[in-house]
Amino acid sequence: MQIGTLQRIIAEGRHLVNRISLIDRKLEYEPNANYVFVGLRQVGKTYMLYARMQQLLREGLPLESIVFINFDDERIHITSDELDQIVQAHQMMTSAEPVFFFDEIQNVNGWEHFARRLANYKYRVYITGSNAKMLSREIATTLGGRYLTRLILPYSFRDYLRASAVELSADWQYGVQDAELQRVFNDYLYFGGLPDTVNIVTKRAWLNEMYQKILLSDIVVRNSLRNDEPLRMVVRRLAESVMHPIAINRLIGLVKSTGVNISRNTLVDYMSYITDSCLVFSIENLAAKFAERATIKKYYFCDNGLLNIFLQNPDTLLLENMVAVELRRRYGDGQTYYYNENVEVDFVLPEQELAIQVAWDIEEDDTRQRELSALTKFHARYPNYRLLLITRHESKPLDTSDFPVQCIPVWKWLLNHTK
Repeated sequence: MQIGTLQRIIAEGRHLVNRISLIDRKLEYEPNANYVFVGLRQVGKTYMLYARMQQLLREGLPLESIVFINFDDERIHITSDELDQIVQAHQMMTSAEPVFFFDEIQNVNGWEHFARRLANYKYRVYITGSNAKMLSREIATTLGGRYLTRLILPYSFRDYLRASAVELSADWQYGVQDAELQRVFNDYLYFGGLPDTVNIVTKRAWLNEMYQKILLSDIVVRNSLRNDEPLRMVVRRLAESVMHPIAINRLIGLVKSTGVNISRNTLVDYMSYITDSCLVFSIENLAAKFAERATIKKYYFCDNGLLNIFLQNPDTLLLENMVAVELRRRYGDGQTYYYNENVEVDFVLPEQELAIQVAWDIEEDDTRQRELSALTKFHARYPNYRLLLITRHESKPLDTSDFPVQCIPVWKWLLNHTK
């Protein structure tokens, strides 16, 4: 490939960086680490490259240090042996120390050798890639531990408000913006936080199309599946089972009940493929033995909008799914569990000493008593845990006599800066 073409692409990238208007999505970075951004299709991985560039420029990085290459650019015809020409092109343009941003670099076979070499030479590098060709579980092996993996999730509710041009007033917690916040929250609850959904009118149609792309490109094609009918049924059954622990054998039975035959080994493979695509994630039972933790889990979808396309009575499932995604955003993978041993608690975070129940409403005495009973029994075993009840609307003190239970509507909890 000609050095001049690469120089032109690098110069165009620098010219573009500050012209892109971005929603400020709060992410923290190790200052000297290299990163690979992973996440659901269309979640905004490329967007985060631009956000990181702008952040570094605000912190004093010279614009001449930015080397942004989008390997989807039709002008780029390059082999792995020629990737070093990118470094040469930059060095011929300026003496500034480069910081590399590579989008869709998996388009070049053997790219990982170049990425490792840049890290070995102590360059800073940021990489994104398609789930169809680059999986988060493969990155540690491929890049030899030289890069940190950063999971990009859909918009938080604060992000969604910013993208919807809604500014929180100083007194939002006291009801002065309730009508506006509830209007935007309903969209966020039912259609999720993928960035493109904010300004799309036909949100459900767009989400259906996005699901088909994830299913076909990121799962079927990537894993060379010849028949996608069993896979589709597995995803549907996972959606219908959100909120409930489900064992592999139970899931096999649910799929077979529809007339679709599937073996245990095939189902285990499918679950791995679905998780790799970032469509779903799982949490384990804190009270279970090790072997049971691996076979009986609760599964949640990474985006409420993608979950909702499968549901007919979605409210309660979407509420709990939203809380699961937010806990993953705040605390990361492997920090959230459910608890099921003589009592079931929706979410437990041992490091935070926090237990959470989720209920659409607690107006009915039976519902309120059921949720409080679960927390009461849990408190008897773990008295040091904070207890939280998240609902759709209620924000009332709960009388348990011996210990406090905070009750908070989900939209306020999402906007609360404290964890």
